Amino acid sequence: MEVALLGNPNTGKTSLFNHLTGSYEYVGNWSGVTIEKKVGLFKNKKANLVDLPGIYSLNPLSADEAVVTEYLLQGHVEKIVNIIDASQLSRNLHLTLQLIEYGKPINIGLNMIDVAKGYGKKIKVEELSKLIGFSITPISARNGHGCKDLAEAATQQNKNGSQIKVDYGEIIENSIGEMDVLIDNKTAISTRWLTLQLLEGNSTVYLYLLSLIGEEKLQRFLNNTEESIKGTGKSLEQLVFEARKAVVNQLLQQVEVIEVYNRKTFTSRVDCIVTNKYLGMPIFISLMYLMFMLTFDWLGTPLSDLVDGFISGFLTDAVSNLLAALNASAFIHALVIEGVIAGVGGVLVFVPQIFILFSFLSFLEDSGYMSRVALVMDKIMESAGLNGKAFIPMIIGFGCNVPGVMAARTIETQKERLLTILLLPFMSCSARFPVYALFIGAFFAKNGALIVLSIYVLSIVVVLIVAKILTITVLKGEKSLFFIELPPYRMPSAKVLWKSTWDKGKGFLKKAGTFIFAGSVVIWTLSYLGPAGINVGMDDSYLAAVGKVLAPILMPIGFGTWQAGASLITGFLAKEAVVSAMNIIYAVPDADSLQHLMSNVFTPLSSYSFMVFILLYIPCLATLATIYKETGSKKWSAFSVGYSLALAYAMALLIYQGGKLLGLS
Repeated sequence: MEVALLGNPNTGKTSLFNHLTGSYEYVGNWSGVTIEKKVGLFKNKKANLVDLPGIYSLNPLSADEAVVTEYLLQGHVEKIVNIIDASQLSRNLHLTLQLIEYGKPINIGLNMIDVAKGYGKKIKVEELSKLIGFSITPISARNGHGCKDLAEAATQQNKNGSQIKVDYGEIIENSIGEMDVLIDNKTAISTRWLTLQLLEGNSTVYLYLLSLIGEEKLQRFLNNTEESIKGTGKSLEQLVFEARKAVVNQLLQQVEVIEVYNRKTFTSRVDCIVTNKYLGMPIFISLMYLMFMLTFDWLGTPLSDLVDGFISGFLTDAVSNLLAALNASAFIHALVIEGVIAGVGGVLVFVPQIFILFSFLSFLEDSGYMSRVALVMDKIMESAGLNGKAFIPMIIGFGCNVPGVMAARTIETQKERLLTILLLPFMSCSARFPVYALFIGAFFAKNGALIVLSIYVLSIVVVLIVAKILTITVLKGEKSLFFIELPPYRMPSAKVLWKSTWDKGKGFLKKAGTFIFAGSVVIWTLSYLGPAGINVGMDDSYLAAVGKVLAPILMPIGFGTWQAGASLITGFLAKEAVVSAMNIIYAVPDADSLQHLMSNVFTPLSSYSFMVFILLYIPCLATLATIYKETGSKKWSAFSVGYSLALAYAMALLIYQGGKLLGLS
C-alpha cells in the first residue's frame, strides 16, 4: 500500500515522516525544504509513505509544488496522511478540502496543539473528526507523541468516509457533471477533483485532461463555463475559493474556541526585534560573526589542532610502520604517506570546524530564525530583481551549493528561478572552508572570524550586484510576489540538531573518502611522473608543467606560481581538493607546516585575493551537474562556468591591484 503525506509548509511534515518511517530527512524551519518526493517504509512495515513537498494548494505555482499534482495524477496513492497545524486551522483546512475531493481515504494528524494553545485557541478534535468524516489523531511531530497511533490508523484498510461536501453552486456543479460525460470513465481519478482543479487554473491538470479528451472539447468546455459565470462578476477561481472558504468558516465556528484574544506570544515579542528594519540586518551579521568566532577561534581551531596532531603523528607513523612491515615498495610508501594521507588528511583536519559551522546553521534553521532572515533580506533582494524567498536557497548554499540549486524549485517564476540558480555558486559553501582556514591560520589568526565574515558578506554583495545586472540585461521578465510563513520559535531538540548536523557533515566526509581520495592519488601521480620519467623533482613533473601554463595568467591577481595554478585546477573536482593538492605539492607533514609555508609563499593581500578567487570561480563538478539537471540547458550551464570565472578574475584583480595602490602587502 502507498500512502501520501501532505500538508502546508511548516506544519512538521518532514519531522512526522522521520518518526513514522524511522528515516531522517533534512528538517528546516522554512517552506520548500522537501523539494521532491521521498519514500520511506512505515515502522510497522505495512505500507510505503511518500513525503511530498509542502503546499498551500494543489494548484501549483512553483516547480516543487507541481510534483504533488503530478504524483496524484499518476493514481498510485491509496491513502493520504494530511498533517494540519492546529494554530493555523483556517488556512490548513483549505488544502484538506481539496484532498477530500480527490476521493481517497484520509487520516489527519493534528500537530502543534501546544502552539495553538499559546495563541489562546482550543480545538474540539472529536467534533472536527465527525464533521469531516475522517479520523483525526493529535500528534507532536517534534517529539513523536501520537505518531504511532497515526501510523496504525494510516496503514489500516478503510474506505473513504467523508461526511463533508462543498456545494459550489449550480453553475460549477453542472460543469462537473458535463466533465464526467466528457471523460467517460477514461480515468480512475475523481472527475469532481479534476474539474475543480481545472477551473482553478491548475496547468498540470489541464495538460492531463488535454490528453484524455482532446484540445477542442476541453477548450469548448472552458469557454462555455466562462460564459455561464459572466453575470456573477467573479472568476471561476474566486467562486471555487469562496465556496471552500464558507465551509471552512462553518467548521471553525463549530470546532475552534478562542479562549484568549490578542495574546502577545514569545514569537511575536522576539520578531519585533529580529525583523525590525533597523536591527534585523545587524542581528543577522552579529550571529554570523558569533558562528565564525566559534568555528575559528574559541572552539574549532583547538579541536582541529588535535585532529592534525593525530593524523600527522600517530596515524602517519602507524601506517608507515605497517608498510615497512609489509615490505611495501618505495613507490607504494610514497603514494600512501605523501599522497593519500597528506592529501586526504589535509582536508580531514578541518572536520571539527566544518561540524561546528553546520551545527550552528542547523540550530538557526530549526529554531525558525532563518525564515526571518529571508524576510529581513526581502527589500535588499527586491532592489536587485529578486525577492526574499530566493535567499532561502542561498542560505542552504552556505552548507552546500548542490541542495541550494535544487531548492530554487520553490521559486514561482521561471526567470527568478534561473537567476537564483546562476547566482547560487557564489554562496560560500563549506567546501571552500578548508581554504579559508588554511590562510587564516597563516595570516589572520587574531581576526579570522572577521576575515571570513567579510568573505561571506562579499558573496552576498556580489550576488546582489550580478543579479541586478542580469535582470536588466539577459534575464528581464516578470517579478513574483514575496510571501513567507514565519513559524513560531522553537528550541531545537538535541537529537534533531545532531541528525541535521550529521546529515550535512557526512557529505563532507563522503567527499573526503571519494573525490578527495581519488584526486589526491591523481595529483600525487602527476607530481611523481614527468617527461623525464618517474620519481622526478616536483618542478619537473607533469603537474608543474600544467601549473606553469597558468602561472603568468595568475600573476596580476597576486599568486602567479605554478603551485597555485595546479591547485586551482583540482578545485573544479571539489573545492576542498585545493588544500589537498597544496599538501601534496609542498610535501608538508601537517597543517601547521603548510600554514607556515604559505606565509612565505603568499602575502596577506595575495592570500585574501586567493580566497576571493576561490569564492567566485567555476562551480564544482557536482554543482555544475545539478545546474544542468535543473535548467536542462547546456547554454546556461556553460554560461555559469564562463561568467563566474571572468568575475572571479576581475574581483581578485581589483582587490590585489587596488590593495597595492593603497600600500597594502
